[in-house]
Amino acid sequence: MAEPSSEKVTINNPADIAVIAGYFLMVIGVGVWSMLRTNRGTVGGYFLAGRSMAWWSVGASLFASNIGSGHFVGLAGTGAAAGIAVGGFEWNALFIVLLLGWLFVPVYLTAGVITMPQYLKKRFGGARISLYLSVISLLLYIFTKISVDMFSGAVFIQQALGWNIYVSVIALLLITALYTVTGGLAALMYTDTFQTFVIIAGAFVLTGFSFGEIGGYSALLTKYYSAIPSNFSSLDTQRYNISSQCYTPRQDAFSLLRDPTVGDLPWPGVVFGMTIGGIWYWCSDQVIVQRCLAARSLTHVKAGCIVCGYLKLLPMFLMVFPGMISRILYPNEVGCVVPEICKEVCGTEVGCSNIAYPKLVVTVMPSGLRGLMLAVMLAALMSSLASIFNSSSTLFTMDIWTRIRPQATERELIVVGRVWVLCIVAISICWIPIVQAAQSGQLFDYIQSVSSYLSPPIASVFLLAVFVKRVNETGAFWGLICGLAMGLCRMLPEFWFGTGSCIFPSQCPFLVCGIHYLHFAIILFTCTSVLVLLVSFCTEPIEDKHVSERFKGWVRLQKMTGEVKIFCFFQLHRLVFSLRHSKEEREDLDWEQEERARRARKEAKERMRAKANVDTGGQ
Repeated sequence: MAEPSSEKVTINNPADIAVIAGYFLMVIGVGVWSMLRTNRGTVGGYFLAGRSMAWWSVGASLFASNIGSGHFVGLAGTGAAAGIAVGGFEWNALFIVLLLGWLFVPVYLTAGVITMPQYLKKRFGGARISLYLSVISLLLYIFTKISVDMFSGAVFIQQALGWNIYVSVIALLLITALYTVTGGLAALMYTDTFQTFVIIAGAFVLTGFSFGEIGGYSALLTKYYSAIPSNFSSLDTQRYNISSQCYTPRQDAFSLLRDPTVGDLPWPGVVFGMTIGGIWYWCSDQVIVQRCLAARSLTHVKAGCIVCGYLKLLPMFLMVFPGMISRILYPNEVGCVVPEICKEVCGTEVGCSNIAYPKLVVTVMPSGLRGLMLAVMLAALMSSLASIFNSSSTLFTMDIWTRIRPQATERELIVVGRVWVLCIVAISICWIPIVQAAQSGQLFDYIQSVSSYLSPPIASVFLLAVFVKRVNETGAFWGLICGLAMGLCRMLPEFWFGTGSCIFPSQCPFLVCGIHYLHFAIILFTCTSVLVLLVSFCTEPIEDKHVSERFKGWVRLQKMTGEVKIFCFFQLHRLVFSLRHSKEEREDLDWEQEERARRARKEAKERMRAKANVDTGGQ
């Protein structure tokens, strides 16, 4: 077994620097090329890439948008600490992404929406549900997705370059924002496609070198269990006592389905809890769904989802296994358990498993290929951040700004979307010190636990909205509110008391924090669904067929003259799965708001045209 080198290896040779520079030039070139060939002058062109993306681009973009640096650092880190079970999150997506292409996207396309809050607005009417979803989505983007990507990217940069974390991350954010602001979604999807190949190629190379270091897969099966740090005696025995469970690899490390009571990822949670989180992430999250809405047709959507599903097989082999190998090669660093030693190795006392993947890159890879892997990590970080920037600007522009200024023109909406990207960058930079102070020994567990506390109500409402016609706005709203309250009642005490570790147990009461977060997701989803259905069946349903308010006066006049010709409109057609093929004329529940917004935009255009005529005449 190799001993960890005490000398820090950094990427500073000409070969590595040349590879990194070449990578950035290619990314910029792809972005400029997409700018020149795609219409970005309209809302559809900027936010949905003109609905012109082919299946291969959709599939690659879905995968690249999902796989960020948080996956490289988080999956490898949890794999190093606990084995292969964390790969279940990736394999679960194999099936969920097919639900996206075959069940959810057909409804979204026929509904004619750009954002997910827009769909809920058309499905239920009113403004409170879509506004709730827009605001909570933006908060989740800023404080979980962006912060996690920045933290994981900072871990890699710190290990690989030895640069100042703040300078490195700020530079990455600015470059990412640059091609997001200039290129729109098309630039993201074309660069995503390019970066997907870079990510997969680089990860394959590292996996091959890693298995070569230990002697193959059979060696992994035997050597992992002996990957124990040489120093596991605390310097302060009066403060804490280190149990053997804290530094010995789990005996079920190579089991995907684990004990439902004592397993770190219990099998009921893996089978059902992961599925609930997957429905939220893959079927109702703006970042993912927006890629499908940009496809040329539903056929391209389905083919893209199949491509993404096959690609989701790879993280187990390209991230989880290398993380476990890193623990074998560097048990004293990746598997450190003594708080004083961990603090010296990675800057945090709770463990250093998050450095598993970066440690492999800077020590196993030869010169030149180290630069390639840094490019891979930068690609993952920038792809994920760019996707969030673009999707959050879409949410803010289409669902919040249009409420503030319903008369906004298309040009104004595009400008506001770009300005919002810059605002996201500024907020993210300000959030860096908090991210650095909140370092966790299990990054991927943090991501999934927060999702399990906040996402099940959203998954429940979207699932019921698409498949149950009887669900109405009142039921959906109170389900979201009560589900959020229930999730916060679990999440806030856990943050207050801390999640704890093997050495530092949490002081959170067992009644509140004792249930595994995946089991809690099942309970929360069930309670929300029952409440949504109960309230919906106890209140007035959405009328399937009705006479529009716009025609009621005309209808009364026709009845007085003896004519019986009445125009009826359908409110749920092409908004639920069972009516997705309907050809009947639909009047959306939010037609009055849309009409006012269209009228305001038309008046704004006329004022601009009149002003332009006056200016021309004055000259």
